[in-house]
Amino acid sequence: MNKKNFIIPAFILAFIVSCVPAKKFTDLEEKYAELENRNNTLENQLTDCREEKTQTLKDLTDLKTSNETLAEEIKSLEKNLDAKNKNLQQLQNSYNALESNSSAVLAENSKRNRDLLNQLEEKEKTLTKEQKRLEQLKKDLDGRSRRIDELEGLIAAKDEKMQALKQSVSNALTNFEGKGLTVEQRNGKVYVSMENKLLFSSGSWAVGKQGQQAVKQLAAVLAENNDINVLIEGHTDNVPYGGNGALQNNWDLSTKRATSIVNLLQQNGKINAERLTAAGRGEYAPIASNSSAEGKAKNRRIEVILTPKYDELSRLLSEENRDR
Repeated sequence: MNKKNFIIPAFILAFIVSCVPAKKFTDLEEKYAELENRNNTLENQLTDCREEKTQTLKDLTDLKTSNETLAEEIKSLEKNLDAKNKNLQQLQNSYNALESNSSAVLAENSKRNRDLLNQLEEKEKTLTKEQKRLEQLKKDLDGRSRRIDELEGLIAAKDEKMQALKQSVSNALTNFEGKGLTVEQRNGKVYVSMENKLLFSSGSWAVGKQGQQAVKQLAAVLAENNDINVLIEGHTDNVPYGGNGALQNNWDLSTKRATSIVNLLQQNGKINAERLTAAGRGEYAPIASNSSAEGKAKNRRIEVILTPKYDELSRLLSEENRDR
């Protein structure tokens, strides 16, 4: 990066120093880290939910098999009950026939009959209890399966929306293809990367005319997608910053450039400032080797990262964890 002959009048330097306090920079870094942690947590929770769904479906299959086995046992017990009833009838007939026999024999037969009846009643109670347990388990599994389907539906809708957003951004910025601008979708987000040659002069954070037009066209798309969070990251190569005054190093420069893009986006009155975050990454997140001029040019860039809001997804995950 050519940073020679970079001179700024003293009154402009004082104005810049007052506009970029260290606390704001730190707050932005912390906000960005929080958003990144939250996103990673949600992605991990989503992975866990998918794995749990797989296990739940397996458990449901096992339960269905167990239920079929129990149904066969019930049929067998019903047959046994019929046999016992026939036996009871025979015993009743025997009881009638032996009514004139000795009281001791009669009492023994009566006791045997009562024991058989008690056994049958206990088995019926056990079967009823098990049937209720299976019905409740099936109900719980059906509810969990519905929530998982809802989660997958939300995720699919988010993916579809991000695909549509990527296409809209690509269409809006098609005039800048081949001028250091790329649009990609990965990890559920849309990444708009603009090399500095499209936006800034060497060592400057003032956006040029062509860069302003690209940012304004991007802002028009973002204004129509109010449920998207926007992170603007500034990046540099590894050549030390050679300017004097308000900026100390590449990290300061990258932050100032990210803030310049935020200010341009805010000129579109339909974009809520709460959706925007500016962050400087300096030279510490390169996408190419700094050993060549071409690699350095790729590293000197602004990345606009578009992330969907996961409020509804977070609510469903919280409900799932609460029900466990």
